[in-house]
Amino acid sequence: MAEVIAGVVVPDTELARAATSLVRKVTDDTLFHHSRRVFLWGALKAAQRGLDVDLELAYVGGLFHDLGLTEVYASRDVRFEIDGAEAARTFLLEHGRSEEDARNVWLAIALHTTPEVPMHLSPEVVAVALGVKTDVLGIGLDELSAEQRAEVVAAHPRPDFKNRILKAFYDGMAHRPDTTYGTMNDDVLAHFDPSFRRKDFVDIITKSAWPE
Repeated sequence: MAEVIAGVVVPDTELARAATSLVRKVTDDTLFHHSRRVFLWGALKAAQRGLDVDLELAYVGGLFHDLGLTEVYASRDVRFEIDGAEAARTFLLEHGRSEEDARNVWLAIALHTTPEVPMHLSPEVVAVALGVKTDVLGIGLDELSAEQRAEVVAAHPRPDFKNRILKAFYDGMAHRPDTTYGTMNDDVLAHFDPSFRRKDFVDIITKSAWPE
C-alpha cells in the first residue's frame, strides 16, 4: 500500500523503492530525511501551482539531489550538484526511463542551488527547486498549512537541521573548494574555514591574459 504523507502519495514503484534503498544506504539520517522532505514540499507546492508533475521523477530528483555530498558519490573536482545529477541520470536510464526524463532530473539536481533558472524549466525541475528552497531556506513556509508542515516533519524529523545540513555541505565540499566558485556554496566554506579565500569575478576579469 502506497505511503501518503500530508496528502502526497509517495511513489511505490519498483524504481522508487530502488531509489529509496540506494539513498538510504549511502546517506545519514540528516540527508535522507532532508531529501524526502524536499520531495514532499516540492510535490505540495507544485500541486498548488497546478503543475503536472511526474511524481516518480520528482521523487528521484528529491532523493538524489544531495547524493554528491556523500562519500560514495563525491568526486574530487566536480560540483556536488553534478555528481548527484549524473548518478540520477544513470539510475533512471538503467531503470528504463527515457533520455528526456533522465535529462529533466539531471537538470533538477544540477540546478537546485541556482536561483530563478529552475522555475522556467520542466515541472519536475520546479518541484525539486521549490522543495529545496522550502526545507533549507524556509522560503514559502507560509504557503503550507500548519497541518501539512507538522505531518511532514513527524514523518521525517529535522533535529538541529540548520547546523547539521551546513556541516554536511561543508564536509561534502571542503576537499574541492574550487568547485564552489560562482555559487552560494562558497558561503559555506567561508563560514567553517577562516583561511578560505573566495575567487573574485572582477579580479579574474581584470587580471585575465587579455592585453589592454
